[in-house]
Amino acid sequence: MPNGYMALILHAHLPYVRHPEHSRSLEEKWFFEAITECYIPLLRVFQELERDDIYYRVTFSLSPTLMAMMEDSFLQERYGDYLASLQELARKEEQRTKGDSVFSPLARMYRERLDHASHIYNERYGRRLLEAFKELQKTGHVEIITSAATHGYLPLLGLQKEAVYAQLAAGIDYYEQLFGAPPRGIWLPECAYEPGLEEILGELGLHYFITATHGVLYASPRPKYGVYSPLLTPGGLAAFGRDPETSHQVWSANEGYPGDYSYREFYRDIGYDLEMDYIADFLHPAGLRGNTGFKYYRITGPVDYKEPYDRQAALHTAQRHAGNFMFNRGKQVEYYGGLMDRPPLIVAPYDAELFGHWWFEGPQWIDNLCRMMGENRHNVEMVTPEEYLQKGYPLQLCTPNASSWGDKGYHEVWLNGDNDWLYRHLHTCAEKMISLAADYPAASGTLKEALNQAARELLLAQASDWPFIMTAGTMDNYARSKAVSHLERFLKLERQVRQNGIDVSWLRDLEATDNLFPGFDYRLFQSLDDTIAVEKSALKGAGAT
Repeated sequence: MPNGYMALILHAHLPYVRHPEHSRSLEEKWFFEAITECYIPLLRVFQELERDDIYYRVTFSLSPTLMAMMEDSFLQERYGDYLASLQELARKEEQRTKGDSVFSPLARMYRERLDHASHIYNERYGRRLLEAFKELQKTGHVEIITSAATHGYLPLLGLQKEAVYAQLAAGIDYYEQLFGAPPRGIWLPECAYEPGLEEILGELGLHYFITATHGVLYASPRPKYGVYSPLLTPGGLAAFGRDPETSHQVWSANEGYPGDYSYREFYRDIGYDLEMDYIADFLHPAGLRGNTGFKYYRITGPVDYKEPYDRQAALHTAQRHAGNFMFNRGKQVEYYGGLMDRPPLIVAPYDAELFGHWWFEGPQWIDNLCRMMGENRHNVEMVTPEEYLQKGYPLQLCTPNASSWGDKGYHEVWLNGDNDWLYRHLHTCAEKMISLAADYPAASGTLKEALNQAARELLLAQASDWPFIMTAGTMDNYARSKAVSHLERFLKLERQVRQNGIDVSWLRDLEATDNLFPGFDYRLFQSLDDTIAVEKSALKGAGAT
């Protein structure tokens, strides 16, 4: 038995951004960059660990909106074009830097990375990147879990429990449609929890969820082992709390690993450095200065002057940081193991997009960490949450505290003066959707299609991304327009259904644009009483008593 365990959990999520009405969309680039710089590099790490027969365990959360974008043929084609454009730029950069002993190797590195990405995306998986994640899950080394349908901030949608149920059930149904089996765990959007939520999670067949540090530390009663053992909630699910030390070592802006001066500088890009005549055709949208992903400088320090990036030095630093991380986990389990009647569990959850996009060397850090820990399983062994539960340690019965992993730890990021106007509309529309599901319990044909699309529009309006972006103030106009447009579409569909005047042509346009979750059923918004009534009616019609 090892001295302790560690659960490395990566959460991959992006809002549903799909804009066929534009030839190029800046927001779709979020998705394209994440594939190129994060998801494919991480897949490469895991595949090479498999090739080398390394023992490792990683839990990967894929949000339903992200999976829907990966499965969308329109976005698959657009990403293929985007990747081809980057490959062309890479060849152009190799020619431009030819003979330069400093920058030529970096240009070659980018070209090789993009060629590999093209091979993985276009050839090996036929543009269906989700197939790579399915392969990994079958090995047993990676467990894929999910999140709520559109990453709705569940505690603030809880005025109507039906809305929370629909968010969760739609996400789980879509996961099962893609993977052929239900998920065992869930990453609550923004790790946002409120007491009572586990009852719905348990009804949907989940085994565990991930929550913020203080969600466990301030549980009632106070947990004996803090975050180093999961809790058993009243709904029968296990709650895994985030370890603060692993969070600080990776996430801290001042002390975290990604800020090391030898690592690549994110904010210095040839999209800003080179002449517009040279770079214009490769900008996205064309002619608008922005990141291309070609970055030739290292962080250097808190100064404007930047030294050229030294790839080998950066890789050496990533290896050193992985060793430091493993050493610290060993000290943690040594200390807490002396206070517990079982090996402690360290839960290390992160946004997947940190690794490769914001922290360029992040995938190599994970690779080094997995290899090192695989050789030292007697000390700290990597596990998935489900594997830990199967070990059968008795869990303390507690109710976690309301919490999130946002700034200040509660709901303020998603409910404040910049975004509070949104919720009265979300609640009003949810009430209308619940009423539609009750009044039309067995719709068919065009009516059913209109009700399904109305429910999709409401789910999209509920995404936690929109109030988050409004708070951050980065692209708040876009976030407002997305939330409002989905609400307007919902309200128009609701009126048309009520007035028996569905605009079929417009409905088809909506279905083609906001086309996520094929097979989605609007009746997920039915109240429990309505569901029981429908079931009784069906039994009576079948002659049952």
